[in-house]
Amino acid sequence: MRPDLFIAGCGYVGAALARLAIRRGLRVGSLTRNTARAEALRAVGADVIVADLASEAWHRELPSVPRWVVNTVSSGGGGVEGYRKSYVDGTSSLVRWAEAAGGADTLLYTGSTSVYPQGAGEQVDESSATGASDERGRLLLEAERLVREAAGAARRRFVLRLAGIYGPGRHHLLEQVRSGEVSGGGEHRLNLIHRDDAAGAILACLESKLATGTHVFNAADDAPAPKAEVAGWLARELGVPTPLFTGAAHPARRAVVPDRVVMNAELRRQTGWRPRFSNYREGYESILSHGTDAAQSGDGIT
Repeated sequence: MRPDLFIAGCGYVGAALARLAIRRGLRVGSLTRNTARAEALRAVGADVIVADLASEAWHRELPSVPRWVVNTVSSGGGGVEGYRKSYVDGTSSLVRWAEAAGGADTLLYTGSTSVYPQGAGEQVDESSATGASDERGRLLLEAERLVREAAGAARRRFVLRLAGIYGPGRHHLLEQVRSGEVSGGGEHRLNLIHRDDAAGAILACLESKLATGTHVFNAADDAPAPKAEVAGWLARELGVPTPLFTGAAHPARRAVVPDRVVMNAELRRQTGWRPRFSNYREGYESILSHGTDAAQSGDGIT
C-alpha cells in the first residue's frame, strides 16, 4: 500500500506526527532504525521500514514516492560524525530516493533554531542571518541547503526550524529543577515547542496551499520566557526549592542556550497553525498532570 505520508527518521517528533496523521485518516509509512519504536509504530497502524536513513538499502522497499515526505531525523548521538550521518548523509539519501522515484508533492525537513547565531536578546525571524560557530551548526545548515535545492525531489520544500522540544518522556529541565541545580544562566530566554505542537506544525505546512518552491519557518510557542522564570515556576509546581544556576552548559550539551526571542508569526500567518500549548506553563501542566516517571513514553506513541 502506498502511504499518503512517509516519515523518515521517525523518532520523538516523527512518532507524534505519525499518530496525529493516522487519527486524521492518512495512511502513514515510516522509517526508523530503532526496532522497539518500529513495533510501537506498527501498533498504531503505521507501515514501518527498519533501516538507517543514510543508507540506500531501504530505497527498494519504497519504490514510489508518497505525496508527502517528512524528515524528522535527529543526531542519535555520536558527536559531530553522528550529526553528519543523520542530518547530511540521511537527508542526501532521502533526496536521491525521491528524485529517482519521480518526486513528491512536498518534502519537509525539521531543522533547528540553533542555526541562528544571535544571542544578545534579539528577536529572530526567518529573515534573520544564520550562521554556525561549530561543525554541528555547519552540518545543520548543509542539510537545509540540500532540501532547498532539491527541486527534483519535490515541487514544494519546507525547512521547519524547531525551537527547544519538550514533552512526554523528555524531562531534562524538570530533572535539573528537582536536583536543585540548573545549567546556564537564568536571564536567558527559553524558546520552546511542545512535541505535539511540533507535529501539528508539520501537518499544517503539508496541508497548506503554499505554492511551489522553498518555504522556511520557525516553530516555537508564543511566549519565550527567562529560564529563571520557567525554573522558578516548575519548582513551585514540584514543591521543591528554587534551583541555583550554574552559568555553564550542561555536560551533555555543547553550549549555553543563547538569549534570543524566536518569532513564530510567519508560520502562523502563512499556514494558520496555532500552538495548543502557547506557553511553557500550559505545556508543563499537561506533562505534570500525567506524571513524569520513567514509564511515560518519549516516543509520542502512547
